[in-house]
Amino acid sequence: MEKQFNTRSMIFTLFGDYIRHYDNVIWIGSLIRLLQEFGHNEQSVRAAISRMSKQGWVESKKLGNKSYYSLTERGKARMEEASRRIYKSEHPSWDENWRILVYTIPENKRHIRDELRKELVWSGFGLLSNSCWISPNPLEEQVNVLIDKYDISEYVSFFNASYIGKNSPEELVQKCWNLDEVNEKYQIFIQEYSQKYVIDKNKIEKGEISDGSCFVKSALLVHQYRKFLFIDPNLPQELLPKKWLGDSAASLFNDYYHMLIEPARRFFKEVYEQGELDKIQVDLKK
Repeated sequence: MEKQFNTRSMIFTLFGDYIRHYDNVIWIGSLIRLLQEFGHNEQSVRAAISRMSKQGWVESKKLGNKSYYSLTERGKARMEEASRRIYKSEHPSWDENWRILVYTIPENKRHIRDELRKELVWSGFGLLSNSCWISPNPLEEQVNVLIDKYDISEYVSFFNASYIGKNSPEELVQKCWNLDEVNEKYQIFIQEYSQKYVIDKNKIEKGEISDGSCFVKSALLVHQYRKFLFIDPNLPQELLPKKWLGDSAASLFNDYYHMLIEPARRFFKEVYEQGELDKIQVDLKK
């Protein structure tokens, strides 16, 4: 099978959707076997998991001559936040206040500034002006985590404030986020996956699709939909445009996901449990 997405991203998807629900640990052999379904070879999996370990997302443990990987506390927190947003059932409520983050990070810490920008976008902040980011959502916890992570408390000011300007809240949103572009991407997602949903629903009803295929389709669906976490700020309903397609995309995603997940989990469990049997055999030999 041709490789469709980069290996590191697929590992994140598997940890978020499967592995963290199975004691948060997996044998590297099982991970390699699972990633083969998406066209990734052993070398690329080992290289990607090594990078993730160096970046602090996962940690390894040796049992005999076998390596097992699990999410770190940082990795668990990111996966839990991502899962809440992917499988959310409703929009966040709004207290009509804005969280405002302003930073003055010196040039010699430019690499931290670049990383912070990526983290803020992922959390749903929008850039109002140079080094001034805003969000209508209560992101105090996420901000405090970032401040501690990068040790930048002396460079950051964080406010919970009301807006009393002449423009409407909707006009303020337009300054900070390109929701038209996000809506276009949702439209593309809906067009592509509504057709796939109908085809696969028919195949499942006729018993013409394997558990392995459902596993691949489910993981790729989540992987594709997860990209919206990087561009959709998850705004409260009252701040969204009238013809917002995010809700329709979410409904399609949930219907498709729940149709695939039972056979997909059967396939994952089969591969995962083989790794667990190997682990038990190593323990017995000690």
